[in-house]
Amino acid sequence: MVTEEHDRERRHVFGDDAEQYDTARPGYPGRLVEDVLGFAALPAGVPAVEVGAGTGKATLAFAARGTPVTCVEPDARMARVLRRRCRGMPHVAVEVADFETWRPDRPYGLLYCAQAWHWVDPAVRWARARAALRPGGAVALFWNHWHLEDRRLAERLTALHARRGTDVPPYTILDPRPRPARLGPQARQWREMEADGGFAGMEHRLYASTHERSPSGLIELLASFSGYRVLPAAVREHLLRDVARVVEEDGGSAGVRVTSSLFLARSRA
Repeated sequence: MVTEEHDRERRHVFGDDAEQYDTARPGYPGRLVEDVLGFAALPAGVPAVEVGAGTGKATLAFAARGTPVTCVEPDARMARVLRRRCRGMPHVAVEVADFETWRPDRPYGLLYCAQAWHWVDPAVRWARARAALRPGGAVALFWNHWHLEDRRLAERLTALHARRGTDVPPYTILDPRPRPARLGPQARQWREMEADGGFAGMEHRLYASTHERSPSGLIELLASFSGYRVLPAAVREHLLRDVARVVEEDGGSAGVRVTSSLFLARSRA
């Protein structure tokens, strides 16, 4: 049985190959970043804190707009890549720490988290968010969700997993189930912000985009998911090699549909 504690420990598997993760994962829509900053309406000089910053897939987008950002990242290997990518940006600070135990030294006007809030201990995450924010501060949680556009290709790759005796990992591009973060007010994130988080003014927004992946680009994306990273190395390598072969036979590229899901709220004054 996989416990919640064990599941949270999987957040560290991304650091096993931080460079690969940074190369494989797409960023976030510019409109999403603008909407977050518009909602937060940060006064000049008021900083934001990013929870689980990883290698900076979201950090750079906020920093490029002049937002002072403190990045809290639990994995030192990911933080090394993040620091390199933010070199020359004095308004970005990187702290290696678990958000559950991190103590802010100032009040923040915005707390945002890209693709990582589910890794933070639910027993304390909302209390820690409230402690980091000044009264009326904003919280923004967002995720990218991927699906293959070609259902026939998705079926072939799903069958390939079955032949290999490997389940399709949940929340990856072959998982056919609807993503919970797309459910708006019915989503856990919304309910927690309202009930446990002590936040108000919730909003949910979706952003759609598509991009093409080569065979190597697709397996790099798959390899960046925790569900694939925790597979035994030999099993993962053979499976992904076969995935690349199938995509090559199917025309040499795979269209990936991305839905970015954003939850916004404001702390009660």
